[in-house]
Amino acid sequence: QVQLVESGGGLVQAGGSLRLSCAASGSIFKINTMGWYRQAPGNQRELVAQITSVDSTNYADSVKGRFTISRDNAKNTVHLQMNSLKPEDTGVYYCNAIGVRLTVRGNQVPFGSWGQGTQVTVSS
Repeated sequence: QVQLVESGGGLVQAGGSLRLSCAASGSIFKINTMGWYRQAPGNQRELVAQITSVDSTNYADSVKGRFTISRDNAKNTVHLQMNSLKPEDTGVYYCNAIGVRLTVRGNQVPFGSWGQGTQVTVSS
């Protein structure tokens, strides 16, 4: 199995910055895509940013120019630098990874994993 552990959430005033990190561990063969999603109370989970293994990125329109996603393939980690935060950025942020893992017998099988979520609160 593949586990994702997030860190870096917290409370910040509007205009401030936070940096989220997510580390993947387990029987990983390769990770194709890593990303961050968020869910505000009463809303559906939405994509914030995604990055592929060749550093191709995709951002939600609402965060373009403010957030930057990056990854370290050697360490199976992904980061989200969030600047100029707004109250509407408040929510639980979840890390996601999609790739290929190894079974006990050494077979390669696809996986998709989620982290437990980290709270980001931006006060006005």
